[in-house]
Amino acid sequence: MAQAQKITPRAKDFSEWYNDVIMQAELADYSPVRGCMVIRPHGYRIWELMQRALDDMFKATGHQNAYFPLFIPQSYLAKEAEHVEGFAKEVALVTHTRLRATGKEGAAAIEVDPESRLDEPLVVRPTSETIIYAMFAKWIQSYRDLPLLINQWCNIVRWELRTRLFLRTTEFLWQEGHTAHATEAEAEAEARQMLGVYRKFQEDWMAMPVITGRKTESEKFAGALRTYALEALMQDNKALQAGTSHNLGQNFARAFNLQYQTAAGGLEYAWNTSWGVSTRMIGGLVMTHSDDNGLVCPPRLAPVQVAIVPIWKSEEERGQVSGVGGEVKAELAQAGIRVELDLRDNMKPGAKYFEWEAKGVPLRLEIGPRDVAAGQAMTARRTGGKAPAKLEGIAATVRAALDEIQTGLFHAARDRREAHTIRGVTKAQFVEFMKGTGGFAYGGFCGSAACETEIKQATAATVRVLPDPEFRSRETPKTCMWCGKPSVAEALWAQAY
Repeated sequence: MAQAQKITPRAKDFSEWYNDVIMQAELADYSPVRGCMVIRPHGYRIWELMQRALDDMFKATGHQNAYFPLFIPQSYLAKEAEHVEGFAKEVALVTHTRLRATGKEGAAAIEVDPESRLDEPLVVRPTSETIIYAMFAKWIQSYRDLPLLINQWCNIVRWELRTRLFLRTTEFLWQEGHTAHATEAEAEAEARQMLGVYRKFQEDWMAMPVITGRKTESEKFAGALRTYALEALMQDNKALQAGTSHNLGQNFARAFNLQYQTAAGGLEYAWNTSWGVSTRMIGGLVMTHSDDNGLVCPPRLAPVQVAIVPIWKSEEERGQVSGVGGEVKAELAQAGIRVELDLRDNMKPGAKYFEWEAKGVPLRLEIGPRDVAAGQAMTARRTGGKAPAKLEGIAATVRAALDEIQTGLFHAARDRREAHTIRGVTKAQFVEFMKGTGGFAYGGFCGSAACETEIKQATAATVRVLPDPEFRSRETPKTCMWCGKPSVAEALWAQAY
């Protein structure tokens, strides 16, 4: 690990704290390409664990993985007007196919060969609805071909002016699910099902509580019939959109002539959905759980769940404690626990503790000569607390501790969210709340886009979702908290990333 740097306290500068945690934990680094990041092995391992869990859940719900081109003909985006308008300012274009040497020095040594201009520019994938539904139109002929349930793991490029590691970068990694169905009801059920899959993952694996609900018309995905989202509250009381699921209706099916023959012999347009989560979830994990000492990683997604740190002063003690440490490592690994034995002799134990804490390792086992003599190890939880544990049956003890840490992180995050949530707000309360500590605010909403715009301009808050029934207040708001007109729905407002 590079020279340790002091982490900026959250209370002093949350943005600096966030960057410091990522750098200290070696999750990512800035790249030479403006707006892009390098995901380092420790960060990529978290993504791999996320992928594995989600991929298993996708397959359990009948989806299959496929891969589609990175490049999309520009004309494909133009086929769905609302969609192209939504992405027009973010796309990167390939207009030529080669370079040529100029004979000059330095950066001027090569230039674009003007004779290599493409007849039609290619868009670098900002999302794949257009290319995928063009292929679906080839593959789907009959109602017997439905539903078609496809997922893709890939990279995405969206030209961002203001970037932040994991949260918003020009290139990022994600998965995008795309499906075709015979009826609107089936597409709606699919969109809701995948929202539920995301919620289960984020709450059970990430220990990050989320609010689910529908986006307003002005906030929905470009080209969608309805958009559903998951919203989480970060420690600075800003919301993070942690994933979306879209009922696309028949818009893309009509644009790409995606029709199927019905059982009765007629032709109908298919109903589509798309849904995705990205490496932004790693940013959400950091901001939900971490502290001023560095990363706090939920055990289920921790690259290293247990770090064993033997403590010695002499070579004799080194051999003794490292031998026991090796036995403990083998037992934990046999039990399916991700474990590292830290035998580095160029660092003192305190420095090792600091490093493993900064990297978010949930549990540390310290083994010194006295511990060996007593047949125990000292357990130190990343979330706080030290206690001795008998070496006999250590795997079961460690597994129980990891489960407790996982559950504790979820409950702590949920309690923090509820402590920064207000309901039934008036306009005055809302303005004061958003100018102050901020958080989640529930209140009546008239449904007007103009009202949404006015609220955003005045407070920087947006409607995150129109929450699902289980999250709504006991009393249904009767009037819009901002304009006083009749309320059509309860809305969840927050300032957001």
